[in-house]
Amino acid sequence: MPIAICSTCGTSYPDTPQPPKHCVICEEERQYVPASGQSWTEPDALASGHANSWRLLEPGLFSIHTQPGFAIGQRALLVRTPAGNVLWDCLTLLDEATTAIIEALGGLSAIAISHPHYYTCMQDWAQAFDCPIYLHAADQEWVMRPDPHIRFWEGETHGLAGGLTLIRLGGHFPGGTVLHWPSGANHGGALLSGDIVGVAADTARVSFLWSYPNMMPLSGNTVARIALTLESWKFERIYGAFPGRETLQDGNQVVQRSARRYIELLQNDQA
Repeated sequence: MPIAICSTCGTSYPDTPQPPKHCVICEEERQYVPASGQSWTEPDALASGHANSWRLLEPGLFSIHTQPGFAIGQRALLVRTPAGNVLWDCLTLLDEATTAIIEALGGLSAIAISHPHYYTCMQDWAQAFDCPIYLHAADQEWVMRPDPHIRFWEGETHGLAGGLTLIRLGGHFPGGTVLHWPSGANHGGALLSGDIVGVAADTARVSFLWSYPNMMPLSGNTVARIALTLESWKFERIYGAFPGRETLQDGNQVVQRSARRYIELLQNDQA
């Protein structure tokens, strides 16, 4: 049997005679099971009706997004460096065109993922390009398909080739991670944030949530710690988890200002 893929979050499970009865990712309070109930698909069925679209966001940075939208609907980002290409976050669908494009660009030197909601089919991507997957060890319980390509890192930062740095912020998940790209924004720096730091509809704002679909906030102390952690990092731009969610200037100031406002609203006890 092919691997089972949760239709709601895109997480892949080992091949078994029957799909699991439950998706543990969706049944946890940071996700959800839809009113229609748990449903599953498999790789060939997904590929038959979907394809990945590509967009160049700036020199050295591509967005990859499945069309029509599937599961959570996040995009992956491919960062090009002189030391190799790094895939940031992951998609469930790895179609033939995406494989050919990445191979033409030089393959992948690494995959790094912000948090468990975007683990999806990371194992298949790593196998296709024979590269390691970097995940924070604090979230290893959410890996549904163990794979020898997975490397669990610990601590607060982890360097990757090409000057990239993984930064643990926690918040949404204990191991919630962002990627700092110093060469981005014409060397002004860029932060690839997933939804650990979520770029808002007003892209001059970001927010921080425990659960996005269930609208559950983080504490003010947690948000203050996240903002303090990022204060010393230089980044002009923030690339969020979804197409169009991009802060194109004053990125660090946007984080600091948004965090102050978030904390102010939590502390305001007026009716």
